[in-house]
Amino acid sequence: MIESTNIPLRHDRLSAFLKAFGLSATLCDSAAPANLLIVDADGAGGPTHLLYRARTTAKLPPGVTLCAAASVDFGGSENPLVGALPDELSFSLAEQPALYGLADLIVSEVEVARCGGGTIRNRLCEVIVVLAIRKAIAAGTVDAGLLAGLAHPRLHVCLVAMHDEPRRKWQIAELMALADMSRGPFIALFRKTVGQPPAAYLNGWRLALGRSKLRSGASVKSAAAAVGFGSAAAFSRAFSRKFGYSPVQDKGREEERDGRGQAGSLTAAAGS
Repeated sequence: MIESTNIPLRHDRLSAFLKAFGLSATLCDSAAPANLLIVDADGAGGPTHLLYRARTTAKLPPGVTLCAAASVDFGGSENPLVGALPDELSFSLAEQPALYGLADLIVSEVEVARCGGGTIRNRLCEVIVVLAIRKAIAAGTVDAGLLAGLAHPRLHVCLVAMHDEPRRKWQIAELMALADMSRGPFIALFRKTVGQPPAAYLNGWRLALGRSKLRSGASVKSAAAAVGFGSAAAFSRAFSRKFGYSPVQDKGREEERDGRGQAGSLTAAAGS
């Protein structure tokens, strides 16, 4: 029997990731440091294709002309969505009018220096990446994993609900009601599509959010409460099991990385 639920159905599959991990883009002078490329692959004299690699830099394919390039940061390995994306998203702009319009505007801003151009170019690159990921989800680009779950007509509602309300004490009955499925088929479909049971996925999402909050300066206690753990101790145990080190050690690692970066900046400034 399928139980009803009064939990509102939400369908925005990206905003939770954007809120938790942020998105930033910086235009590059060449393809080497970039992971977003706008290229002319046909000798058309303008942008014809868009390439985005979420986890690595994007090599310029042979025989194409670079129109614009950017380095896009979407939370790196901390963001589960980044890990779920294909190695490369590639679009023919002739088949994607919205992407073409943005790409053409980016290229025009690159070609002619205008007031506020740097900010406009960077923001447009952020928008084009969100639109590219949105299209990848809608197209069902992969067969399994988080992206497949977000593309599924029933499961995406459950995933969005967990993403939006990580603090909620979710019950299987609530999730299966959101999917409008009975318990057994729901759990089997979730495991097959996403690659793990609902409870395991929710735990991983909470820990990813918790680690992001720690690295933004939150205390272990406040991070634990913000992502739905009953205590800092429970959060610490789950965190250590997943990542192999404690939340306190993670904060120490992040502070050490920040310290090295600041020291490098001071050294560079002193030598300039």
